[in-house]
Amino acid sequence: METTVGLRERKKAETRQAVHEAALRLVVEHGLDAVTVEAIADAANISRRTFSNYFSGKEDALLYGEEQRIRALVEQLRAQPEGLTAWQALRRSIDDVQRELQEPEREWALRTRLAKRHPSLLARQLANHAALERDLVEAVGDRPTTVPPRVLAAAFLVALRVAAHLWAEEREARTLREVMSETLDQMAQQFT
Repeated sequence: METTVGLRERKKAETRQAVHEAALRLVVEHGLDAVTVEAIADAANISRRTFSNYFSGKEDALLYGEEQRIRALVEQLRAQPEGLTAWQALRRSIDDVQRELQEPEREWALRTRLAKRHPSLLARQLANHAALERDLVEAVGDRPTTVPPRVLAAAFLVALRVAAHLWAEEREARTLREVMSETLDQMAQQFT
């Protein structure tokens, strides 16, 4: 029975990933406004109804990779050893996620550029970040910090967002990891 459930969940994850990749490819090729849910479903070789079982709209499909990264970050933060300050736990968490997921850096740049140009995508992304901020505050728990956990979580997310935008503007001259590390190091001066 466990094997069946594991296989079913793996197939669902593969379908979500295929839809996400199709959405990203089509939006990059044609622009967000020109791409329909039907076109994404066709490109992913699924029905419109199946698409709706996985995503509520094209923005959700497009941001799926980012949402997976968000979940992984919160899980990593909760798994950090006791004794670390809140900032240290956040830094280790993002480093762990970057090592673990190894998301293609091109995808990050594409999403960042798309978000800058499309208000509906930016709105969805901001909603994701607001939820992530709440989750990070909760996951930080009682770890020592020099500022309130909410301020710390918000600053951490701003640093990640700024790093992603800087990296995209640099046209990938450095790795995203390098730009994030530099930005987080600059931010850390305020919290350590």
